[in-house]
Amino acid sequence: MLDADGILAATEDVLRRHGAAKATVQDVARVLGVSHAAVYRHFPSKAALREAVTRRWLQAALAALAPVADDTGLAPPDRLRAWLLAMFTAKQAKASDDPELFATYGILAAEHNAPSIEHVEGLLAQLRRIIADGVTTGDFAAVDPAQAALAVFHATMRFHHPALAAEWHNPGMAEALDAVCTLLLNGLRTPASPALGQA
Repeated sequence: MLDADGILAATEDVLRRHGAAKATVQDVARVLGVSHAAVYRHFPSKAALREAVTRRWLQAALAALAPVADDTGLAPPDRLRAWLLAMFTAKQAKASDDPELFATYGILAAEHNAPSIEHVEGLLAQLRRIIADGVTTGDFAAVDPAQAALAVFHATMRFHHPALAAEWHNPGMAEALDAVCTLLLNGLRTPASPALGQA
């Protein structure tokens, strides 16, 4: 039975093979063995279909980070470092394992602002939870979690913005991220806590 999830999976396959510029609703319908009218019954336009597949892709990336953000078994400083590393590693893998599809989704995300905005808001919400937990446990100073999350997000832009993907496989990127994490964590720590790297 034709449903939205099946259409979106087929759309991703078409995008992988044809790219954003050439992929059509007719191509999607052909993969599914249905008429393009059947696709339009679920998605009223090509733009709506492209926006939905973009949202699906970005939501999957966000969901993959949620277990790290919510892992209360880790102290908040360790969780923040693990989350930033997980985000970088996942994006690096997507850009490396399927570069054509990664580039295609970059184009689609630029075309459709709403899913991109939702994705960033979701990332910031996960960061806020980690930082708020750190404030509660006393690992972090009494900062505004929303402002601190935004600062962390901007400070680590080099490691997650798709426009900078060409740098992600440069030598030393993981070490550079680790150094940035240490700097950020030292900035967030309570005055009574020893800085990372100090005895």
